[in-house]
Amino acid sequence: MANKKPHRLDKIYTRSGDTGKTSLALGSRLSKADKHIKSLGEIDELNCQIGVLLATLAADHPLANYFTTIQNSLFDLGAELAMNDKDYPSLKQHFIDDLEVQLDQLNQHLPALKEFILPGGNLSAAHCHLARAVCRRAERQLIELSDAQHCFAQPIKYLNRLSDYLFVAARYLNWQSKTAETLWQANTTD
Repeated sequence: MANKKPHRLDKIYTRSGDTGKTSLALGSRLSKADKHIKSLGEIDELNCQIGVLLATLAADHPLANYFTTIQNSLFDLGAELAMNDKDYPSLKQHFIDDLEVQLDQLNQHLPALKEFILPGGNLSAAHCHLARAVCRRAERQLIELSDAQHCFAQPIKYLNRLSDYLFVAARYLNWQSKTAETLWQANTTD
């Protein structure tokens, strides 16, 4: 294969979505309000939020490389949704297993959690908490799609574990910077 040129997206607009429809990777056209397109959008938003989180971290921060790995896994997950083909390989179990390993490694540094905490802390931790909430929304949307199509079991597991990882990573980011977590104080006034 001599001089194969890299694939480029030279033309960004196509006007094909002007009527409220868009295409999946294999060409099927769907309403932009379809559950499938909503799931793809939620995954994209999650990936963007993790990109914002990454922008708050130094390039040599211990979590930076793993957040980039997560972004790539989310692109893989999006590709699986966009292909919408039972023969397309699903997200591999080792990605889920790796999240658990990473989560356990971070969690071993943290004090035991005895109370509910409020999202926040330093800027990186706050963005990580926001990414967790976006991840849960993406998971709910994907479950709704899966209930209709009976598929995407591995991506659902991945998002479930990722939200757990993001929660622990937010706590770790606060712990690392010596930022105290704010405990939830229930309103007990009548």
